Amino acid sequence: MLKNQWDAALYESKHSFIWQYGEELLKLLSPQPGEYILDLGCGTGQLTEKIALAGAVVMGIDASSTMIEKARHNYPQLQFAVADARNFQVEQPFDAVFSNAVLHWIPEPDAVISCIHQALKPGGRFVAEFGGKGNVKAITQALSSLSPQTLSPWYFPSIGEYASCLEQHGFEVSYAVLFDRPTPLLDGDVGMVNWIEMFASRFLLGLSVEQKTDVIQNIEHQLKPMLYQDGVWIADYRRIRVVALKA
Repeated sequence: MLKNQWDAALYESKHSFIWQYGEELLKLLSPQPGEYILDLGCGTGQLTEKIALAGAVVMGIDASSTMIEKARHNYPQLQFAVADARNFQVEQPFDAVFSNAVLHWIPEPDAVISCIHQALKPGGRFVAEFGGKGNVKAITQALSSLSPQTLSPWYFPSIGEYASCLEQHGFEVSYAVLFDRPTPLLDGDVGMVNWIEMFASRFLLGLSVEQKTDVIQNIEHQLKPMLYQDGVWIADYRRIRVVALKA
């Protein structure tokens, strides 16, 4: 969930791994028929629909109006709304809040966790996965070396840091894990270019087309020995996965 607008078409066509990997998180959520579930940072709605197919009553929210517009087009039978994870309110509390590949974009975890806590029923569960400590470390180092004046847009906490935040806001953490998840990118040789254009475009702001090309080529040169195998770019993802209950 970002302040700026996502390219929904690029997201769907080149980055489907985001919700495909998220299907594993749905097993941890284990949505039940009749449950009232919030998909926080729903993107274009693929996982929202899967929650609904389990029989739950689901609502998807995202800060990007372009994503919500696409989600409504994809799944007109479901409920979606534009909302910011840091200050949203709900009309009735949820049994569960689900979030996949979103919270590393929001460097104000206390505001987000406070909103999630208020959105849940007593005993309600929060199930999330996002970038954890060390996520895309090699990519970040390469970007920062070529654009040192650009601040990282990401929040990648350790288990201890994030679990403490949850506990301070009235959650009981029942499960937390940090794990490596090397992630193949689509489209072969241009996989890293696609990733940078989608997720790290702020490092290229203000550059001409020629300058952008030079920067990306330099990044690829730095990363190729580590992250390029058999014609495929592999992003060095590291994820944190948590389940917490509202006390």
